[in-house]
Amino acid sequence: MTAPAVSIKNVTKTFGKQRAVDDVSFDIPVGSVFGLLGPNGAGKTTLFSCMANFLKPASGSIEVLGINVNRIGDLCGKLTILPQDALFQANVPVREQLEFFARLNGMTQEAAAAETTRVLTMVGLMEAQKKNARALSHGMTKRLGIAQAFMGTPEVIVLDEPTAGLDPVNAAAVRELIKDIKQKARATLIISSHNLAEIQELCAAVAILNNGKLVECRSVAELTQATGFVRMTFGRKLKDTEVATIKGQPGVGTVDGDTQNEYAIELKLAAGQTTDQLVGALVSELAKAGLVPRSVKEGASLEEKFLEATRQN
Repeated sequence: MTAPAVSIKNVTKTFGKQRAVDDVSFDIPVGSVFGLLGPNGAGKTTLFSCMANFLKPASGSIEVLGINVNRIGDLCGKLTILPQDALFQANVPVREQLEFFARLNGMTQEAAAAETTRVLTMVGLMEAQKKNARALSHGMTKRLGIAQAFMGTPEVIVLDEPTAGLDPVNAAAVRELIKDIKQKARATLIISSHNLAEIQELCAAVAILNNGKLVECRSVAELTQATGFVRMTFGRKLKDTEVATIKGQPGVGTVDGDTQNEYAIELKLAAGQTTDQLVGALVSELAKAGLVPRSVKEGASLEEKFLEATRQN
């Protein structure tokens, strides 16, 4: 059996009487894209800080690639972290800063220059290499942080809110960049985000924290599998009367919409009826009412399961 990339065992971190992380244990498989989720104050950043040895847990242990993070020096070049609000030095050109980081990882000056060119090209920032890092836009700064996180050949990469604060166009560009880099690098990626659709798109598995406790740790497929739900996407936001038409169909319970014109429809199967049969009949009846969905997917969204998990704890 392959050892996990990261193994978190009974980790507790306290700040006074507050338990920011409360006896948390889970493993992150090698080579996976893994999501860490939770509301504000759930303990995600604290856990990341313990993983990087910025903070010491009150109890428990964390191993990365089989190395206890207390020996963080042994993980130099193997573990990289992009903090949510990573800042770069003012009045120092982008290239100079990245070359400096590469030298800290043990590269020669020549190798550091070549690696800086590689990562700047990778994130589309070669034209900004001589600019003051603090003069970059927010989106460019995020890409610069990703360039730093992927320097060298790290085996575990932690990205804390890599698209936070970005407009939809830049956020989509960063997601595509992460997917593209993941295909080329054989690293384990750990991503924290409040954008649950983003996590569902990028990650194979997730852990959900709430009030410092682990409340879920499963594959996204397992977590969102639900024979009692179907998701239909329409070309526009439906009118209240049209939503009522859906609710009035046989076998339909609740109908919840989101900002992407996608509607989660609770199904109530009759005895002996399959989900496919009910969905087929529902689509047929909606078509008669002029409501033809662009897509139909079985299963709940990650957002719904996240809300369900965090409400219960």
